[in-house]
Amino acid sequence: MAADTPVRPPEESYDAWAAEAGHAHSTRDARRRTHGPAAFLRRLIGVREEILDRESAERARYTWYGAIVLNTALLGGASMAMAIGTVREGTPVAGAVAVGVVWAWIVLALDSWLVSSTHGYTGGRAVRMLVPRLLLSVVLGLTIAEPLLFQIFDREIRQEMAVDRERDLADFRGGLTACNPLDGTDTTPRADCDDFHLTVKGAPASIKEDIADNTGAVTRLGRQIKSYNDTLDKKLATERRECARNRWIWRGNGWDTTETCERARADTSAYKRTSKVAQYEEKRAELVTKGNALSDQLISTGTAYRADVKKAIDAKVAERKDSQQHDGLLLRADALSTVAWSDGFALFITFLLHAVLLLVDAMPVLAKLMSGPSEYDRRLGERREANQRIHLEDLDVRRQVAGIDHEVRRYAAEVRAEEDKARLGHARYKARAEHARMVREELDARTARLLGE
Repeated sequence: MAADTPVRPPEESYDAWAAEAGHAHSTRDARRRTHGPAAFLRRLIGVREEILDRESAERARYTWYGAIVLNTALLGGASMAMAIGTVREGTPVAGAVAVGVVWAWIVLALDSWLVSSTHGYTGGRAVRMLVPRLLLSVVLGLTIAEPLLFQIFDREIRQEMAVDRERDLADFRGGLTACNPLDGTDTTPRADCDDFHLTVKGAPASIKEDIADNTGAVTRLGRQIKSYNDTLDKKLATERRECARNRWIWRGNGWDTTETCERARADTSAYKRTSKVAQYEEKRAELVTKGNALSDQLISTGTAYRADVKKAIDAKVAERKDSQQHDGLLLRADALSTVAWSDGFALFITFLLHAVLLLVDAMPVLAKLMSGPSEYDRRLGERREANQRIHLEDLDVRRQVAGIDHEVRRYAAEVRAEEDKARLGHARYKARAEHARMVREELDARTARLLGE
């Protein structure tokens, strides 16, 4: 037991020992207050430990206040890492984490400034300073909340995006099919087909145009041949009428046709000789043969063309489907909006989560606004006012010293001026005396000469 009992120093050195122990204890307390996780959290929001030492009861309050700022920054970093992973698929985890760390540092710096810049203000002035900072924190919170909402509604967003993609592909295929008919019909004049035209070789449109031109030529030749035949039928009818037996006359030794009949026969023969009906009929036969060949070519070409059009449409749809594989930020935002407005409960949950995340993101400023001014703020405000008064007094002292220095310099200048005046006056007096002496000497010399003569 005796070995466990601490040895008390001698009486004569007890006071020094107690003072040294008290100093060591106070040093450990000061180091514990200025170092460690709690002090780090307080430094994040700009708390001055030498002022907080006078209000030690508020140390826990500002420690947790710093924890709120740090948690908001970590939440923002995680949200940004998720956003980077969403926007750019295939991004390495290390890259997303690096971007998240940088964004967390930015959020931490902004929130630290927002909070630290409000210390020491009380009353209405504190509210006026906090309101714009609250708006800024809400804007910052929106950038943090959206990626988190994307993760919360990830399943619904993906489902909605899949439905939108299928609907878009169906509409796209319908537009391609309507604007690229399998029969090769020209849809160029249609304004709604400007974005759906496909270039497919072997379109039967040109063959159809050739068939239409050929059919028109056959029709025109048919009309010409019919006109010739109608005219020839009329002439033959006239010839038969005029050359009928009941029109014959007795001429010479027997019955014979009349001159009118002879003229009708001659007119019919001349019309047959001068007409080109045989050429027209031959040409029409050639055109009919060509039309049959074009029809056969249209049938064979149309079969291949329909297959090529289907392949081109399938290729375009597949290309569009490949372009839809990437989930962009705007696509997710649009899908989230669709999910939210599709159902009343979903809309309520979306707004509720938005509000909760915004409140969490704006909590650093909200905590300052709701907690009101503290004794630390009052102490800091008093320190700021005292520093301002000291500064003003220092400026006043400097102005007074400058005034005194100016007066001294002016007095010294005046003294130097008086001395210069005195020196100049003495030099002038001396010069005049020297001049008078020289004049007297000259007069004395002249007087002596005159007396000598």
